[in-house]
Amino acid sequence: MKTDQIIKKILRDIQVEMADEFDKNFERQAFFSEAWQRRKSPIKPGRAILVDTSKLRRSINSEIRENSIVFKSELPYSAIHNEGGEIKVTEKMKKFFWYKYYDTSGSFGRRKDGTLRKDKRTVQLSTEAEFWKFMALMKVGSTIKIPKRQFIGIAPEVEKTVREIIEDNLNDFFNNIEFDITEK
Repeated sequence: MKTDQIIKKILRDIQVEMADEFDKNFERQAFFSEAWQRRKSPIKPGRAILVDTSKLRRSINSEIRENSIVFKSELPYSAIHNEGGEIKVTEKMKKFFWYKYYDTSGSFGRRKDGTLRKDKRTVQLSTEAEFWKFMALMKVGSTIKIPKRQFIGIAPEVEKTVREIIEDNLNDFFNNIEFDITEK
């Protein structure tokens, strides 16, 4: 086996292993051992973070470029979730927030006299509707802080895994070398 073949095998092994580990971050709800900040909004309390449709999770892909591996997502919102930051409220966002408010507030359970029921679903919907109303009433240009919930990147666990893969591949290579030490 030639050196370039060893390097390609190492890169492929790292690519497969790290893709699996980055995917597991969504199950762990953490970047390895660093837990993601919980939701502050009342929408879907107790549900998994960043896994509403799993579109973000499925969007992560990787490619080998010469002697390196690049992990990325083409989704426009992947960077803000991975790195955290602030976004400015736009008119289009406000329209979406009003839509969500009317969508959730129209689903309230009501009694025959028109008053709201006090059941768990109606209480949850009214809390969610209040959240969307709060968001819709924000001024255009105000900022929303998105916490960092890293799912791909460098970490001590990544470095350890890469080191182990390199060592295993090199050990396999050196253990399978056949030496011919005969005098001619």
